[in-house]
Amino acid sequence: MKKVVKFGGSSLASAKQFKKVGDIIRSDKSRRYVIPSAPGKRNDKDEKVTDMLYQCYEAASTGGAYKKILEKIKSRYEEIIDGLELNLNLTHEFETIEENFVNKAGRDYAASRGEYLNGLVMAEYLGFEFVDAADVVFFHEDGSFDAETTNRELGERLESVERAVIPGFYGATADGTVKTFSRGGSDVTGSLVAKAIHADMYENWTDVSGFLVADPRIIKNPEVIETITYRELRELAYMGASVLHEDAIFPVRKEGIPINIRNTNKPEDKGTLIVESTCRKPRYTITGIAGKKGFCSINIEKAMMNAEVGFGRKVLEVFEKYGISFEHIPSGIDTMTVFVHQSEFEEYEQSVIAGIHRLVEPDFVELESDLALIAVVGRGMKATRGTAGRIFSALAHARINVKMIDQGSSELNIIIGVKNSDFEQAIKAIYDIFITAEL
Repeated sequence: MKKVVKFGGSSLASAKQFKKVGDIIRSDKSRRYVIPSAPGKRNDKDEKVTDMLYQCYEAASTGGAYKKILEKIKSRYEEIIDGLELNLNLTHEFETIEENFVNKAGRDYAASRGEYLNGLVMAEYLGFEFVDAADVVFFHEDGSFDAETTNRELGERLESVERAVIPGFYGATADGTVKTFSRGGSDVTGSLVAKAIHADMYENWTDVSGFLVADPRIIKNPEVIETITYRELRELAYMGASVLHEDAIFPVRKEGIPINIRNTNKPEDKGTLIVESTCRKPRYTITGIAGKKGFCSINIEKAMMNAEVGFGRKVLEVFEKYGISFEHIPSGIDTMTVFVHQSEFEEYEQSVIAGIHRLVEPDFVELESDLALIAVVGRGMKATRGTAGRIFSALAHARINVKMIDQGSSELNIIIGVKNSDFEQAIKAIYDIFITAEL
């Protein structure tokens, strides 16, 4: 069994956190490949090492005063090294970094050094081999990621390495210029390593015990999602849930490798398992609730609309002309409603209305602003009767007016439209009827 384990910045912010990580890795011999992030914040008033590296580079590359910032960065690593009682000296590494900063090696190079240095510390602490990501993760000259070369080089390099530390977040072009991932950071590197070595599991360790059913800023202590499919995850992410970026999921999804989101500070918690598909019956009817504010609706009415071939296409042409993408299009026999982001629409609203009138000659066009969309997602809804009815009942009981409801043919999600002012209360009502009531 082979596991790739990635640890986020909060998991590696101090020597104390490093020791927790060491215990986690040593407790399971299958945890053979480790992807560290740069040290994060130790407390709310602290600074991330990556942020300090950016500041230091900006000063050094423009001839400003950078020595104090560099000393602060050095002290962070020295504190970790001393706390772990390691025989490791990073003086040469910092001399190289300082020289490259002054010589304007680039912001990507600067940002990557946090992971690079933490990788050296982690390798020394665990007794694992250090593999520089710049040697095995490749980018094209235009800055785009070279997936084919990376997969080949990573696979060949790690084939003969029993246990390794590979820093996250960065790679390099063919000429050695360091490049960073614009989105997903170290999560992407972990996913790439898992794919290249055909791992059995990709464990992503952070400071939470998995994905939550709802936003904790709205629901106090929401339940953790035990198992979620990639499709469910995508639906929740699209509606604003804070989850792994698609770039970090795609490589392992393509290989059918499950991802386990775990908590470094509570390693006994099972976390959330992300899978392609599963026979496991979900604990609740729904998997998760997510939503976003700031939408408006354009309701178009015309008698016998359904008999007009091309009616919908002509309406959407108007939105396309002004570069406005739509979110949902619920429709009836004589009505068609288009939901769009209000911020994108406001500038062109009168032009869009005029365009709709010209192309389809509607009987009536009505706008409604300040709307929110809520996605109720769950594979368990397929096998459960009356899910939509329970949602309506819960919202009616909370005295919330439903502006729109839309269910996809997959029965994986139901989208509800409400006023912005009812958004939080609507999520609470849905959570109570499906989670609190089923506990």
